[in-house]
Amino acid sequence: MKITVIGTGYVGLVSGVCYAKLGHEVICVDKDSAKINRLQAGEVPIYEPGLKELIAEVTASGNLDFTVALDYAVQQSELIILAVGTPPLSNGEANLSYIDLAAREIARAMNGSKIIAVKSTVPVGTNERLALLIRQESKHDFQSISLPEFLREGSAIQDTLHPDRIVIGADSEAAAEKMVELHKRLTMNLIVTDIRSAEMIKYASNAFLATKISFINEIANICEKVGADVARVAEGMGYDKRIGHSFLQAGIGYGGSCFPKDTKALIQIAGHVDYEFKLLRSVVEVNQDQRFSIMRKLDAIFEGELRNKTIAIWGLAFKPDTDDVRDTPALEIVGSLLDAGASVRAYDPIAMNNFQTLLGRDGVEWCSNAMAAAGGADALCLLTEWEEFSHINLAELERTLKQPILIDGRNVFREEHLVSTDFVYYSIGRPSLNQGVRQEMPVLQF
Repeated sequence: MKITVIGTGYVGLVSGVCYAKLGHEVICVDKDSAKINRLQAGEVPIYEPGLKELIAEVTASGNLDFTVALDYAVQQSELIILAVGTPPLSNGEANLSYIDLAAREIARAMNGSKIIAVKSTVPVGTNERLALLIRQESKHDFQSISLPEFLREGSAIQDTLHPDRIVIGADSEAAAEKMVELHKRLTMNLIVTDIRSAEMIKYASNAFLATKISFINEIANICEKVGADVARVAEGMGYDKRIGHSFLQAGIGYGGSCFPKDTKALIQIAGHVDYEFKLLRSVVEVNQDQRFSIMRKLDAIFEGELRNKTIAIWGLAFKPDTDDVRDTPALEIVGSLLDAGASVRAYDPIAMNNFQTLLGRDGVEWCSNAMAAAGGADALCLLTEWEEFSHINLAELERTLKQPILIDGRNVFREEHLVSTDFVYYSIGRPSLNQGVRQEMPVLQF
C-alpha cells in the first residue's frame, strides 16, 4: 500500500518507518524543513533505541521518503495518516488547530478517493468534525478511520511491530476491511469498532494506566508510615490476574507527553458533557504531589534548610531510554531546589540538552557522568531509572559524596545492595535504611 504520514513527531516518524519495514511505500511529511533535511541526511531528531538503524534500512530499500511537499505526498498515496501534535491548551483541552490545518491541506491536495486515518490523540467526535472540514474543501470521496496509537517511548518500534492490539474505528465496512488487511500481520487482536469508541479507547487506556500509577504511589506513601515494603505489596497484588504486575512500580509519578496530557484532556471531555470525573481529578492531583516527595525527604534530612547545600541529580528524562523531558518530574524538583537556594549538579545519559532548554534558568552544573555529578554533593537524588545507575559501584559512590545520603526516587536499589555501606538511604514506599539498620516504626494501635 502507498501511505503518507503527516507529522514526523514521535508517533508519525515511528509509525511511518515501521510501515515501510513491513514493505509498504511510505512518504513522511512535515512542515519543518530543517527536520526533513536532517531525516533525509540520516539524522534522527528524537532518541529511540533502534530507530536510526531502521530508518537507514528502509530508506536504502526505497520504501521510505521524507518531504515537505504535502500536496505531492497526498496525491501519491491511497492511505493518509494524520499524526500531527495535539498539545494541551492552558485549560487542559487538546489543541486541535494543527490537525484542523492539516485536514484542510489534505482536502485541497486530494486528487481522488482516499482513506484518511487519524492516529493523533483527539477528543471524541474529532474525526467526524475533521470529515466535515474535508468535505467543505474537497469534491473527492474519502473514508474516515480512527487509528489510535499505543506506543511507549523507549520501546516504540517493538510496540508498533508487535502490538498488544490494533484498534480500528471506521465509518464504512470497506475502509475497516482495508485497515484489517494492513495490520493483520502484526497481531490477531484487531478490534474494529465505531469511530467514537476508538477515540475513547485511547483516552480510557491511558487514564487507567495513570490511575494504577497514582494508586500504587498512594499505597507507597502509606507503606512508609506503617513500615511495609511497597515492592513486596505490589508483587503480591500483581499475581492476581485481575490486577497484573504492570504499572505497579512506585516512584515519583508519571510524566511525558501522553499521560499528563490525556488525563487532563479526558477530564475536559467529561466536563463538556456535564460529568465530573472525580476519580481522574484525584489521579492528577496525586501525581502532581508525588513528585514533591523528594523535596519532603530532603527537607526532613536537612531540617528545612537547603540553602548552600549541593544536591546531585541522576536522571532528567521522564523515563529511561528516551530524551523526552516533557512534564518530567525532574523539572519541578530541580526548580524547587534552585528556589530553596541549593546548588544542583545534574546528569542524564541522553536528555541533558533537552532538559537544559526546558528549564530555562541558570544555577545547574551539567555533568558529564554520574560520578562527576555526585562528587562532593551533600545528597544524591535518583529521578530516572537509567540502567547504568543500577550498576554503579556503591562503595565508590559513598566515597565520592560529601555525605552518604541517597534518595532513590525510582526504587532502583535493594537492601542487600546497601547493608554493607554507611548510606542513609530513602526510597519510595519502603522502610528507610539508616547506617545499614532499619528505622524502627511506631506500634500501630486500632
